[in-house]
Amino acid sequence: MKREARARSGFCVRTMLRGSGLRPTRQRLALAELLYSHGHRHISAEQLHEEAQGADVPVSLATIYNTLHQFTEAGLLREVAVDGTKTYFDTNVDDHHHFFIEGSNEVVDIPGSSITLGALPRPPEGMEIVRVDVVVRLRPKD
Repeated sequence: MKREARARSGFCVRTMLRGSGLRPTRQRLALAELLYSHGHRHISAEQLHEEAQGADVPVSLATIYNTLHQFTEAGLLREVAVDGTKTYFDTNVDDHHHFFIEGSNEVVDIPGSSITLGALPRPPEGMEIVRVDVVVRLRPKD
């Protein structure tokens, strides 16, 4: 990335972090740059850790997990759980659903208007529905 573009991108990332109430530490800035410089995407903590190592960003996997969860709590990422053991983080926080392609472990957006939900159950007393996540699992035809 050219120096001017990197400086502009760094400014945007720094502004984004501050705007969400997160202090723009060196590690957060580096990880946010890796996350958001590729447009909307879905990434696991392990994938981000590999990218960080490839970009010479010295960070542990535990720090990656902590940072991803901080970004999620701040509204900068959306967590997508595809099963009990695999979680992806989505840079697109708008309302939408996902395809999960088994075998390749790939998560793909489904446009919001492509799914129509019927009546939702009434939440328990004192609770409210925050969001509905639909994950449609796919595999290649035989």
